[in-house]
Amino acid sequence: MEQHGGEHRRWRPTYPLDLAQVAAPLHRGAHDPTARWQADSLWRAARTPAGIGTIRISPSPSTGEVDATAWGDGAPWLLERVPAMLGAHDEPHTLILPPGPLREVQRRNPGLRLGSTGLVLDSLVPAILEQKVTVTEAHRAWRYLLRRFGTPAPGPLADLRVAPAARQWALIPSWEWHKAGVDPMRSATIQQAVRLAPRLEEAGAMDSLAAAARLTTVPGIGPWTAAETLQRSNGDPDAVSVGDFHLKNVVGWALAGRARSSDEQMLELLEPYAGNRHRVCRLIRLAGTRAPRFGPRLAPQEHRFH
Repeated sequence: MEQHGGEHRRWRPTYPLDLAQVAAPLHRGAHDPTARWQADSLWRAARTPAGIGTIRISPSPSTGEVDATAWGDGAPWLLERVPAMLGAHDEPHTLILPPGPLREVQRRNPGLRLGSTGLVLDSLVPAILEQKVTVTEAHRAWRYLLRRFGTPAPGPLADLRVAPAARQWALIPSWEWHKAGVDPMRSATIQQAVRLAPRLEEAGAMDSLAAAARLTTVPGIGPWTAAETLQRSNGDPDAVSVGDFHLKNVVGWALAGRARSSDEQMLELLEPYAGNRHRVCRLIRLAGTRAPRFGPRLAPQEHRFH
């Protein structure tokens, strides 16, 4: 069915849905050229196997349904993916937490689901841009490259952009990477990855271990980049961002009251939650937990998970 020139789908989730929480990992900053919040609707532009497309997702609190409208050649593909993107294939009930603050966070947020886009390159390229730089620098690079080399997104919303195709990424000259603030190591990793795009996209249908193994065959893609990608493309509940500058300390503080931890210590603390380790990390983040900072601006933490 057509609506304002787009194709339309109405879908009713069988679980509480918090669209903002589910879609949060897909945004690369408040000014991400591929995504926009307008009122209570999420707009997102993507390059799908069927072509480029834009989708608008609007939940209706009164009916419990989700209205989705999509434009472009990729519209049917995007509409078909709506349930998966909104976490319909996720299984949060498999995480059974003991009584305590973390279980209370889980209870208060029944709408937190791990969605899967089914698009590997869509998440892999921005994850590579985020390697070993600040979030601000990475988001600036993403905006520059999308504005310079992206494709205008189909549909009525102006200024949305679709990320370049694999071949377009591969043809970006060195000086444009420099203008974007992307060092030669990260740009080389992206260019190697996009040359293997068809094989990497296959990881979207693989299990956690096989998908991570496929991605990390590319020089420059390690466990952190693979995890950050698969959390989004596959909705992987167990993909831990090993190597993250802050995560190990946040988890160590939340689960052991330890201000500083190593990746090995973090993984040891998360071992009891195997199969749901990323979900536990999301819950810890959702609780607002932060490891204390050392120095004159240290603020005491009022609540800890033990």
